[in-house]
Formats: sequence, C-alpha cells, structure tokens
Amino acid sequence: MKTDAYVLDPSQPRAPSEEEWRRMTAEERERVVAALPSELPREGLPEGDEHRDPKERALEALREYYRRQGRRVYLSAELPVYYPAELVFAPDLIAVLDVEPHQRSRWMVSHEGKGLDFALEVTLAGDRKKDLETNVERYARLGIPEYFVLDLKLRRLLGYQLGSGGVYEPILPQAGRWTSRVLGLALALELGRVRFFAGSAPLPHADELIHRLEAMVGELVSKEQTLADELEAALALAAREKARAEEEKARAEEEKARAEEEKARADSLVARLRELGVDVEPKE
Repeated sequence: MKTDAYVLDPSQPRAPSEEEWRRMTAEERERVVAALPSELPREGLPEGDEHRDPKERALEALREYYRRQGRRVYLSAELPVYYPAELVFAPDLIAVLDVEPHQRSRWMVSHEGKGLDFALEVTLAGDRKKDLETNVERYARLGIPEYFVLDLKLRRLLGYQLGSGGVYEPILPQAGRWTSRVLGLALALELGRVRFFAGSAPLPHADELIHRLEAMVGELVSKEQTLADELEAALALAAREKARAEEEKARAEEEKARAEEEKARADSLVARLRELGVDVEPKE
C-alpha cells in the first residue's frame, strides 16, 4: 500500500512516521490502519502450554480485576503493536490505561492517540536475547513506562520502570513482590506463573474463580437439600400428627355416639316402665 511517501511493506510492516501521519487525510488514515497486518508470522516454533498458560492466566486475572473495579483498561495478548515508523511487535501481554476496552485487531499508537503503559513477555526456549536485552532497550526508547519478563527457564521475574533519563531501571522486589505503579498492583512469581496482588489479597485466576463458584454452588445445593430434607420431615410429622388428631376425633365421635345411644336406650326403658306403672323415680 502507498499513500504519498508512505509505503507499507507486508513482509516488514511499519506504521507511518509521525510526519507522514500528520500529512494524511482522515480517509487515508483509515485505509492505512485497515491495511496494517493484524496477524504476524511466527518467529519460532510454538512453545506449548508452559509458555501459553502464564500469559492467559495473567490476562484473565487482570481483566476480572479491572472489571470489578469499573476501570477502563485495555488488555490483550500477542496483539500487533505499531509505533510510528517502528517495525511491528507483539508482546505476550499489554495494558493501556484509561481507554475503551473494546476488541481490536491491532494497536496503532498514532490512531489510538496513546502508546502502551505496560508490557509483559514470557520467555522459555525462544529468542531470550530479544526478551531479556533487546526489548529492555527498545521498550524504554518507545517510552513504555513498565516492562516485565517472566523467565520460565531460570524461574525468575524481572521488572523495569522507565527512569527520568529515558532508560529502564530495575524494579527491586520487596518480600518477593515487584510493585507495578502502572497497574496499581504487585507481581510475584508463583508456580511458574505471575500472581498479581491488590494489597495483600491475591487476584484469583479464572480456574480458581470457577472452583470457588463451584464450591459455593455445591454448598448452596447442600444447604437446599438439607432444608428440603428438614421440610420433608416436618411435613411428614405434621401429616402424622394430623392423622392422629383425626383418628382421636373419630374415636371421640364414636364414644359420643355410643353414649347418646345408651342414653336413648335408657330413656326408652324408663318410658316403658312408666307405662306399666312402675315407679322409676329415684328414692330420697
């Protein structure tokens, strides 16, 4: 694609420079953004679950946290990022604060009006020099405030914050946690994953939330079953008491009927005796 002096090379895609972007019309800008590749060729072989799981769990934990906080934070994984005149790159995890978190196919800084605030790379058996050295220089030069590296091979977490001189300064851990001023959270290495903390409270991963919900549902079901059993027992007892009361009532009615029958028989006998002239009045 060509727009005046800007030419897109699909094999090495770069965004227009700031000067080229300023010279473009709104329509030209829209065409450029749409033309920038949203999928990049893989630089190496897939590294499997051990490489994929940590970034997915980190992404899910952060999304749920900021959703509950009601804060507008855009989060994504392996999204193509285009800085002006820079070769495209795709960090394992990115965060941009105070922007609409709608779905995107790419992040173009000139179009969005803002660069990344946070980047995380997970390195295992791929290009470790890129993650541990090249990106430290490049992300600082691009002005990304914070950069973290989860080094799975050496089981360590590294954090960098942009210093006043425009270079990264290492974030020193305190009690095994690295403070991220950008995210407002602390990071720790836990079982080969990044665990985020809000104060002293760990942010749960998605599978932990699911287990927690399942336990809550199970507890509610158990309580409901207990209440149902208690209700069933109470209804059965009430039914038995009602049957007993009705049985006693029937027996009382039978006794009353028998007594009335005996009284009627006695009255009939007294009347007959009187007819025969027999004195049946009680003697004083």
